[in-house]
Amino acid sequence: MAATLRLYSFLSAFAVIYSFHLFVVWLTEASNGGFTVDLIQRDSALSLSYNQSHTYYDRLHNAFHRSISRVNRFKTSSLQSIIIASDGEYLMKVSIGTPPVEVLGIADTGSDLTWTQCKPCKKCYKQNSSLFDPDQSLTYHVIGCKSGACTALEKASCGSGACKYSYSYGDLSFTKGNLAVETLTIGSVSIPNIVFGCGHHNRGTFAESGSGIIGLGDGSFSLISQLNKSIGGKFSYCLSQNTTSKISFGENAVVSSSSAVAETPLVAKEPTTFYYLTLEAISVGIKRFVYKGSSAEEGKIIIDLGTTLTFLPPKLHADLVMALEEAIDAEVVSDPMNVLSLCFRSEVDIDVPIITAHFAGADLKLQTFNTFVRVEDDAVCFSMVPSEDVAIYGNLAQMNFLVGYDLEGKKMSFLPTDYTSDKGEFSINP
Repeated sequence: MAATLRLYSFLSAFAVIYSFHLFVVWLTEASNGGFTVDLIQRDSALSLSYNQSHTYYDRLHNAFHRSISRVNRFKTSSLQSIIIASDGEYLMKVSIGTPPVEVLGIADTGSDLTWTQCKPCKKCYKQNSSLFDPDQSLTYHVIGCKSGACTALEKASCGSGACKYSYSYGDLSFTKGNLAVETLTIGSVSIPNIVFGCGHHNRGTFAESGSGIIGLGDGSFSLISQLNKSIGGKFSYCLSQNTTSKISFGENAVVSSSSAVAETPLVAKEPTTFYYLTLEAISVGIKRFVYKGSSAEEGKIIIDLGTTLTFLPPKLHADLVMALEEAIDAEVVSDPMNVLSLCFRSEVDIDVPIITAHFAGADLKLQTFNTFVRVEDDAVCFSMVPSEDVAIYGNLAQMNFLVGYDLEGKKMSFLPTDYTSDKGEFSINP
């Protein structure tokens, strides 16, 4: 069975979803511990990172290379080396302190500690907004050296009675400063006593539009973990084909219990920051190809918002490529970007077989824009690539699903959701 390839216009609708570096702009709902936040795609005209001089294909090319750079950072087993710098997924607009000072932090599901650049900052990277001044906040408190938070933080040290943190990254970026507690405000919701890093020495490839990191991973220092009592360990997002997407926390994040919801277990593994799932197989039409990775049977793949492409073991990827070459009636060509391994020559819509991702207990039928992307006017490419080191289920494959994380229930939910105004009919041309 085949479905007609319908890829929407990225320039007019989602403006290169592949980078998924979004800005949280305003709080839309808040009640009983649950709230929903709007997300604006990094390369849309509404984004502070929007560059008019970049073409659609420029943005696509940059996004793919950010994806490759990010997957390289997942290879390390050190928690201090897996936080993303300039290649982060989202910029989240929050306020810190009393009175609140607005900051933009990279919202990262692949890291835990939240930190921002602080005054005095002798060695800091350039940022567009003002630095946070802890001396001007009534609710800022440095954490002591003997506190539980300090002793629990890897590579913490002590200086002048204050707990010092030091994080380094795979691209040689770093942040150093004081571990502290402060009030964090999202929209109209104020959250007191959030543990965060006040960075006084920060360098590297961080974007000027951001001022730090907001950790949304599964580790003990993440914002999700610190909010666990109020949000019940639940958050969800829906990545739409419009310029605005949503991320929800608490009661607002509960995915409907309708029969269309597919659920799969979250697997506990090290490092705890990441969200691990068990991918059993992938089907191309009626042909099913089993995942045979070198890692443990469960938790063989990481689901990640910030990674554009999906990375698979070479054998599984090769099986998929062979099946697609046989099923698609179009000329096979090389990727002009030299990133993707299977491309077809076509200036019009082409027919591709239905691809299904078989997770433990959850079969996700992917639409064609989840698996193929136009990279030039006459070239369409498969958006899954081989990786020897780590498997990642990227954000293209998550489009048009309401994706729910239930950390207390140890499960993830996927609800197919059509956010388009044209009922799924997308033009393949950018």
